[in-house]
Amino acid sequence: MSSSQSTIDFILDQISDRNWVHAKKMFGDYAIYYHDKVVALVCDDQLFLKPTSAGKAYLNNFIEGVPYLGAQPYLLVSGDLLEDSEWFTDLIRLTASELPEPHKKKKKK
Repeated sequence: MSSSQSTIDFILDQISDRNWVHAKKMFGDYAIYYHDKVVALVCDDQLFLKPTSAGKAYLNNFIEGVPYLGAQPYLLVSGDLLEDSEWFTDLIRLTASELPEPHKKKKKK
């Protein structure tokens, strides 16, 4: 089962730093990028946030879930938490701050 475009649009609209966030479709589901870092996956219309210490502390009582078969556990963010745009934006920022910078692609000759 894949995720709907309306779910992605809603998630992106909830992040107030709109200039720094985008989604890429991957195998019917999506990766959410913040400052070019993958911070979350959206699979089957559910948001799976990359696990970080800051994200776990901010969520307080967090639930882990597996976005796809064979994946490591991510933090499952329920739909009602996404309603608070300011809170959700802070969660995304905190998560991104703990993730490593993306690898730069080498230019083809």
